[in-house]
Amino acid sequence: MSEYFAKINWARAIDENYIDNKYNRGHEWIFDGGITDQASSSPHVVPLPYSVEANVDPEEAFVASLSSCHMLFFLSVAAKRRYVVDSYVDDAVGIMEKDNDGKISMTKVTLRPYVQFSGDKKPTTEQLEKMHHQSHEQCFIANSVKTEIVTEIIV
Repeated sequence: MSEYFAKINWARAIDENYIDNKYNRGHEWIFDGGITDQASSSPHVVPLPYSVEANVDPEEAFVASLSSCHMLFFLSVAAKRRYVVDSYVDDAVGIMEKDNDGKISMTKVTLRPYVQFSGDKKPTTEQLEKMHHQSHEQCFIANSVKTEIVTEIIV
C-alpha cells in the first residue's frame, strides 16, 4: 500500500462577503515534493471573475492525471520492448456531462498520443496499439475511475 498527499489551501479575502457566493475560488495545491500549483474552479463551472482562468482546475487535472499515468506506463512498456522513444505528446480532452445516473461527471476522456521513435527498431501500428492497450490496463488512475477512456493513436 502507498499513500499520497496533497494540501489544499484557500482563504477568504477580507473584502469578500462569501455568503453571497461571490468569492474567489483561487487556491493552492501543495505537494509533498515541494511543488505548489495555483488552482481554481473551472470558468465553465463558476463564471469569471470568481474563477481564475489561468489556474489549473480539477477537471483539467483529472484529464492530465489520466494522460500522464498512461504515458508513464507506455514509456516503460516501450523501453522493455527495446524501442527508443524520443518524444511523447498527448492532446487529451475530457468531456463533462450528465452521466447515466443524471449526475454531472467526466464521462469520457480521449487520449491522443503522438509518439516519435528513433533507431532501427520501430513498432508497427499493431504493436503500437498493443502497447497502448497494455499501458491502459496497467494505469492506476484509469483503473480507479468509471470514466470511459479512449485512446486515439496519432501516427
